[in-house]
Amino acid sequence: QVQLVESGGGLVQPGGSLRLSCAASGSVFRIDAMGWYRQAPGKQRELVAAITRGGITNVVDSVKGRFTISRDNAKNTMYLQMSSLKSEDTAVYYCYANIATTPSTVSSRYWGQGTQVTVSS
Repeated sequence: QVQLVESGGGLVQPGGSLRLSCAASGSVFRIDAMGWYRQAPGKQRELVAAITRGGITNVVDSVKGRFTISRDNAKNTMYLQMSSLKSEDTAVYYCYANIATTPSTVSSRYWGQGTQVTVSS
């Protein structure tokens, strides 16, 4: 059994900052790629940022220079530091992780429950 638990969402004013966390627990042997998606009301879910086990990152153009993805492999935790937030960043943010539960299994994708980020004055 694997769980991904997100935290850090909330209400913030435009121009403000938030840091999201995504912690994996349970039968975790190895975590490969991790990342964040978001889904705004009436829109499709979009990939925001991703990071490999070795720390190579990729972020969508709309958040470049404002969002930073990072991870702590020792803690099985990933972060999304969001700065200079805009109203269009309002969405439910979902984390995912590709996790192998034993040394002999390939990784499978697990999802967090989602955390609401609202940017509003």
